[in-house]
Amino acid sequence: MNPFIVDNMNFNNLKYSILAFFLFVILTVPAQVAKPVHPSEPDSVYVVDTIEILPDSLELYEEQRQADFQEARDVLGESEVMKMFEALEGIPYFGEDHLEIDAKAMNVYGYDYGEIPVFEDSIYAQRIDQLASQTTIPLVYNAHVKPFIELYAVRRRSLMGRMLGLSYVYFPLFEELLDKYNMPVELKYLAVVESALNPVAGSWAGAKGLWQFMYGTGRQYGLQTNSLVDERFDPLKETEAACQFMLDLYNRYKDWFLVLAAYNSGPGTVNKAIVRAGGVMDYWAIWPYLPRETQGYVPAFIAVNYVMSYASAHNLYPIDPGLLMSGTDTVTVHDALSFDQLTETLGVSMRDVKFFNPQYTKEIIPANDTTPYILRLPTQYALQFVEKEQEIYAYKTKASAEKEKIVEQVAKVSDRTVHTVKKGETLSSIAGKYHVTVSNLKKWNSLRSNTLRVGQRLTIYSSGGPMASGGNSSAVGSSAPKYYTVKAGDTLASIAKKYHTTVSNLKKWNKLKSDKIKVKQRLRVSK
Repeated sequence: MNPFIVDNMNFNNLKYSILAFFLFVILTVPAQVAKPVHPSEPDSVYVVDTIEILPDSLELYEEQRQADFQEARDVLGESEVMKMFEALEGIPYFGEDHLEIDAKAMNVYGYDYGEIPVFEDSIYAQRIDQLASQTTIPLVYNAHVKPFIELYAVRRRSLMGRMLGLSYVYFPLFEELLDKYNMPVELKYLAVVESALNPVAGSWAGAKGLWQFMYGTGRQYGLQTNSLVDERFDPLKETEAACQFMLDLYNRYKDWFLVLAAYNSGPGTVNKAIVRAGGVMDYWAIWPYLPRETQGYVPAFIAVNYVMSYASAHNLYPIDPGLLMSGTDTVTVHDALSFDQLTETLGVSMRDVKFFNPQYTKEIIPANDTTPYILRLPTQYALQFVEKEQEIYAYKTKASAEKEKIVEQVAKVSDRTVHTVKKGETLSSIAGKYHVTVSNLKKWNSLRSNTLRVGQRLTIYSSGGPMASGGNSSAVGSSAPKYYTVKAGDTLASIAKKYHTTVSNLKKWNKLKSDKIKVKQRLRVSK
């Protein structure tokens, strides 16, 4: 045998031996190091000088690592996460020192003001491993996660301080509801990725609120959205819906990272990626087949989890969110009300009313005796509201429409529902679901046949007919009032709903001192 010919097996063994030798040298021979950021820190960071000569295999590994890192930065640059994060600059109240958060007490490492600690990959990996040991979510550090850590801990530090401040406002709510559904508490960080904890956040695609629900998904999970109210902006209701949605996804995938991916891009997109990956139910396996936005989604979630958990190690501290933290209170509204009425009677600023109540998209609260709504105001004005409630309802504003027009809008909104046709549904089954007739369904939607298509949207009026409009009814625009004779089982609330008015109006028009009515009693039901 030619002594210069080595068989493949021996050659491979030789390669691995050489590689092992170089790894041994690299790991055991001391290298030059820079001064640690803080010697007192338990996991102090030493910035190791780059080794100039590496084995070919390690060079290839380093090139691949750098390529992965650059690809991750590209994903970050195109991510909606970045846009949401930067939108925090537009939130008022920060720096309006209504409350105090003592950052000095949190600076346990004794950092100088403005100092920006930077750590080696091994430290990030060690810390994230520690976080992973405390949850059922498989947190991991890799090149996809690093750019997001840089974003939150280095590049946009001031905004991270704002987000830490907002965590004092919203995390207690998130944690309470996640515990209610027996879900990992770390899922609270998903809202940070989705909206940067901006309560008025909205995306280019139409997602709204802290948890960024799309219209259809919101409706599916009970969030009311109509021309006056969008409950996706209600922190409590949207958090409840988010928990239910994530739990349904987990029951499907049994993997929290796949749940996050499906939350972002939809189950259909994730299912297709799983098929393209050969059926592997693993986020990192399907990562190449996911949309660009979703590729950065889980890495951003891991990075947020890490940076918010190790904020003080990065010399990051919460910026006081002012009124947002505990400077507001809620009151219950029982009658239709415009924002103008509030500002003119209480003296509260329109900025505050709008910011704390973004769910009322037209600056009208469509409340009545049977359907009250919640209003959030700075505490001093909430107390005044309770004292002056009836006076506020009765006040006629100079800037807004007359109160009766608001009532009309309330009636119209509360009566109208939009149903999206699903596979297998018929006009008969939909009519039965909403307790209306097939003929009315066809009339309201101008249908000439009983044929429906999946995805078709149908307008439904729960009271049996749409709000009358000019030209369709002699009652509308007429000066003559309309009357109704009470039947067995009627209540003021059911009659008010039927005639698109409020209980308070019925009592006023009929000089009733209580809600009691009698069979055959004649009631005035219009102005």
